[in-house]
Amino acid sequence: MYIGRFVVVGPGIGAYRVSSRSFPNRRVTERDETLTVEPTPDAPTTDNPYVSYNCVRVVSAPTGEPVAVLGNGSHVDPIAEKIERGYPARDALATPLVALDFEKDDYDTPRVAGVVGAETATIGTVRRDALLVEAVDEPTMVATYETDTPARYDLAASDAAAAASEVLGADFEHPVCAAGATVDGDGVSLAIDNDT
Repeated sequence: MYIGRFVVVGPGIGAYRVSSRSFPNRRVTERDETLTVEPTPDAPTTDNPYVSYNCVRVVSAPTGEPVAVLGNGSHVDPIAEKIERGYPARDALATPLVALDFEKDDYDTPRVAGVVGAETATIGTVRRDALLVEAVDEPTMVATYETDTPARYDLAASDAAAAASEVLGADFEHPVCAAGATVDGDGVSLAIDNDT
């Protein structure tokens, strides 16, 4: 089954996977506590605005709490900025999702995102017919297609590298690359799996 891009979040852990039929030549790179989806050097040139974006950002809430923000597009940055300004996770997710709305492509692709703290997690999506944002206490997934409503996800991983590899290897079609994050009192750990 093809479910497109998806995010999984639970308290202390999160993962994001790119699945793509149209743009498979992509990878995740890291710079300054930010993970970015970008074309590989051999990828065909495209002007599609949804191909490159930050998929994970590490920020600190005003309380000093470390937080990871994960998602499938340009909404990750304003969500992260709102967390830094002290917005509750629910509001930090909802405001940019409503403002940017679903992607204006041929499929009206939903935007998916999650906010992970050491003890908390919140997941959200905006699609043509709904905005859904909810706090979760166990690993929960939302995808751009098919599973576009948050649903429980059996994530066995306990560290960032295992989370990235586990979602990349999940039994959904067209895997491309993945990212993982874990959050505890000491900070955020990040990992990448580019299936190389």
